[in-house]
Amino acid sequence: MAEIAGTGGLPGYAELHCLSNFSFQRGASHPEELVERAYRLGYAGLAITDECSVAGVVRAHVALRDLPAALAEDEAAHPERPPHPRNESFALLLGSEFDFGRFKLVVLAHDLQGWGNLCEFITAARTTAPKGQYRVRWNGGVDDSDMASLRHCEVVFIPRRDAGGAFDLPALQADLQRAAQLYGVQLWLAVELLHELDDDLWLATLMKLGAQTGVPLLASGDVHMHVRSRKPLQDVITAVREGKSVAECGLALQANAQRHLRTRSQLARLYPGQLLANTLEVARRCRFSLDAIRAHYQYPLENLGNGETAAQTLARKTWTGAQERYPQGVPDKVRRQVAHELALIAEMGYEMFFITVEDIVAFARARGILCQGRGSSANSAVCFCLGITAINPEKGNLLFERFMSRERREPPDIDVDFEHQRREEVIQYIYAKYGRERAAIAAVVICWRARSALRDVGKALGIDARLVDEFAKDHYWFDDGVQDQRLAEGAARIGVREDPLRLRQWIELTQRLRGFPRHLSQHVGGFVLTQTRLTRLVPV
Repeated sequence: MAEIAGTGGLPGYAELHCLSNFSFQRGASHPEELVERAYRLGYAGLAITDECSVAGVVRAHVALRDLPAALAEDEAAHPERPPHPRNESFALLLGSEFDFGRFKLVVLAHDLQGWGNLCEFITAARTTAPKGQYRVRWNGGVDDSDMASLRHCEVVFIPRRDAGGAFDLPALQADLQRAAQLYGVQLWLAVELLHELDDDLWLATLMKLGAQTGVPLLASGDVHMHVRSRKPLQDVITAVREGKSVAECGLALQANAQRHLRTRSQLARLYPGQLLANTLEVARRCRFSLDAIRAHYQYPLENLGNGETAAQTLARKTWTGAQERYPQGVPDKVRRQVAHELALIAEMGYEMFFITVEDIVAFARARGILCQGRGSSANSAVCFCLGITAINPEKGNLLFERFMSRERREPPDIDVDFEHQRREEVIQYIYAKYGRERAAIAAVVICWRARSALRDVGKALGIDARLVDEFAKDHYWFDDGVQDQRLAEGAARIGVREDPLRLRQWIELTQRLRGFPRHLSQHVGGFVLTQTRLTRLVPV
């Protein structure tokens, strides 16, 4: 455990309960902000544990991957500043939070097996509830076998106090004992001390509860924001969730700003040392990375020819298509371009992607469904020969590197438009061919834009509805840097009197809310396909 021990005389610590803004209308910070803050504070690790979701972990993963280079670039640009601290052993832990009423469980994946178990558990919880909700029951709906399926994971049991600090100790003890039977040494009891009046009593109660059940305790922060200055925005998104103004939310608001990433010196003053040290043991056990998914993922192989490799099938289909496109003979220019593209596609390992798209287009054309490839794929001679696009490479200069290049190391983007009225036929063909266990339509993230943010923040702050409506309808001025003047002029024009400081807060919070995820929606037709069970890689 030496690689994640404390530094600089401060105790080592890993935050194991942290919500990003992908816990919609709960978390008040982007995953990138949370990762950078925890890294700079010298944490041993940070767990992103959005509620019944792993939607925020990709951005956190990318942020951590790019952070050292970004810090080095910033140092080079500002040599006069002190160098940024380096935290090379920092670990990103991946998991999810589930609410059972009297308590919550945070589940953190050890490895790829644990990640698959977690994704399948989220899928089961989501598919038995209305859109945007989930259903888990400690007694009843999810039986012991379902709960016990969370193997290869660490499980953190988080007791809940109500707004007045009350709790049902006998019921919590029974719940914790049952959890201990299910998870054994994987189970931990979280102590979250957030400067509430009865923190000392709560710590003593949980230490007694842990002693009675044999479950070890650890420190946890119930983090909702990376810095305490996000508390006003946290209040606003709470008001949006509640459908009220901030002034009307009462006990629904967090009592203080302690649910942020606190310094290790603050944590050392609050928690016994062993509770901080136990977080390092969890971080040591949970070494799963999203890179393992890339290594494990396998593209569906349905469309391979008998006894052929992917490269052989793609080459055969491409040259057959070329002969059909050029019945008088394939021009030398086209032949050279096709050979160049096939070699690069094979080098990058993307043959099955092209084969799959060709199969879908062939199905549509066989049924008389109008379709056409567009975008950068029009620069590909292989796509032309496969019948995906209609731009003849003989009559123009293709810019294939705009479509796919060795330097970018990114999968190619092939957009195919199908006639709207018959798109569903294509979708059902994909489901029928690959099965719903191996195919799913991708989600898209709907974010707050200027208009929706102006309306929601204005309502939360109690801004006069006439002024909110006036400026939400004409929001294009929002980025011109003279918001204060525009607001004052607009308020005078419609006869509304508002406190200038509150109007300024409205604009500042609107700026912060813009770009925040609001909810998930469904892509119009972008599919995820896999050779193995899809819900072992990602929740559906």
